[in-house]
Amino acid sequence: MEQNVIRLRRGFDIRMFGEAEPRYLDRAPAALCALKPTDLHGLAPIPKLHVGEGDEVRAGQPVFFDKGMPDVQFSSPVSGEIVEVRRGAKRAIREVVILADSKMTFQEYSAADPASVSRERAAALLQESGAWTLIRERPYNIVPDPSRVPRDVFVSCFDTAPLAPDAAMLVEGREEAFQAGLRVLGRLTDGAVHLGVRPDSPPVFRQAQGVEVQVFAGPHPAGNVGVQIHHTRPINKGDAVWTVKPQDVAVIGRLFTDGVFDPERTVAVTGDEILESGYVRTRLGASIQPLVDGNTRHDHVRFISGNVLTGTRVEPDGFLGLFDDQVTVIEEGDTPEFMGWLLPSYARPSISRTFLSTFFRDRKFHVNSNMHGELRAYVMTGQYERVVPMDLHPQHLIKSIMVGDFDEMEGLGIYEVVEEDLALCEFVCTSKQPVQRILREGLDALRVEG
Repeated sequence: MEQNVIRLRRGFDIRMFGEAEPRYLDRAPAALCALKPTDLHGLAPIPKLHVGEGDEVRAGQPVFFDKGMPDVQFSSPVSGEIVEVRRGAKRAIREVVILADSKMTFQEYSAADPASVSRERAAALLQESGAWTLIRERPYNIVPDPSRVPRDVFVSCFDTAPLAPDAAMLVEGREEAFQAGLRVLGRLTDGAVHLGVRPDSPPVFRQAQGVEVQVFAGPHPAGNVGVQIHHTRPINKGDAVWTVKPQDVAVIGRLFTDGVFDPERTVAVTGDEILESGYVRTRLGASIQPLVDGNTRHDHVRFISGNVLTGTRVEPDGFLGLFDDQVTVIEEGDTPEFMGWLLPSYARPSISRTFLSTFFRDRKFHVNSNMHGELRAYVMTGQYERVVPMDLHPQHLIKSIMVGDFDEMEGLGIYEVVEEDLALCEFVCTSKQPVQRILREGLDALRVEG
C-alpha cells in the first residue's frame, strides 16, 4: 500500500556538474587513515590515549576516549601502526594517523542477537567497540550521553545535498547488516526507529522491518534528518533523539552479527573538476589521496570532505570526516571579478531573479568556491524562510544567537536544528553571514550553560 508522502515546497536544489557515476572505481586502497576528535562536538580537546606512536593496533581496537565519557571508546578503523599523533593549539589532538596493514585483522567482540539483545548489553557493546561514536544525539548533534535513553531514532535513507551519493549504492552488499542494525537501534529506544525515504527508494529502505517508514519529496533539504524529524516528531526541550546514517547502521549490524567493528565506507567521488567520478570502497577516516591523485582536470582546485554546503576543506592528502560519504572537488574561486556586481556574469545557481539561470530549474552549473562578496550589514530579506521547510524563523534565530539571548534561542526553535539544516541560508544570504558557524556557537553555549 502506498504511504502518504510529505511534500516539501520550500528549499532549493543546487544543480552542479560532476555527479557520481553509478560505478565502482578501481583506485588503490588508502595507506593512511586518521581518527579526528575535531569531527565530534562536545569532546574534551585532549582525549586520553590508549596508544602512542609506533604501537600496533587492530581494526576495532580502542585508540582513545573522552575523559567525560570514559566508557565510550574511539576505535581504529584499520589494523596497522600508529605513525603520528598530530596536535594543535594547547596540545589539543587534531588527528591520530594510522598506517594500514595490507591485510586487515580485527579486534574480536562477543556477537549478540540483534532481535533479542538487552538494551544494557547492546549499549555496552557499542561503547566498548567504538560504534557508539557513529551515533549522534539531538539537540546539539553530539556523541550520545550513555545515561540517557533516546525518545526515538531517525535514519534518513536519502540525501538531497549537492552531488549527494545514492544511498542504495552506499549499502549495496550490506543489506542484511543494515536490517540487523535497525533491530539493534530498536532495542536502544523506548520509542520507534523512523526511516525517511523518498518515493523511489529501493526495497532495502522502503520494506525495512520493525521500523516506521515515512516518505518525503521535495527539494533540498528534504533529505536532511533534521527536516524529517521536524515533520514527524519535533524535538522539544529535554528530549534526546538519536540520528544514524545508513552506512553506520550497517556497521552496527555487523558488529552484532559477526562480532567485529568494521567501519567500511563507500564514498562518492564527485565534482566537475573530477575526471573519473564514481564510488570507491574505503575505510572510515581514510586519506582522500588515492581518490583524487591524477583524477582532477586542473591543479588549482578545492578538495572538500563532504558536500559544498556543509563539507570541510581538506588538503589533497587530507582525511575523510567521520560522517562523510562524499568527496567533492571544485574550482578554487580566488580570482576577483572586476565590477562583478554590475556587469553580466556567468550562469550560476541562485535564487535571485537577477540571474537568467534562475528560470532554468533543471540546468546544471559549473561552480567554484568564490563567495561573490564579503561580510555586510545584516538586513532582513526573507531569503532564509524560502529555503527552510520548517516552522521556524531562521534569521531571527541567528540574530538571537548573535546577541546571546538564551530564552529567545529556545523560543525560536534552536533545539530542532543543526548546521546542515540552515546551510542553504548561508548559500542565499545577501549579507554573507557565516550562519552555520553562528548556529554552532549558539548550540555549544546552550549545551554548556544549560
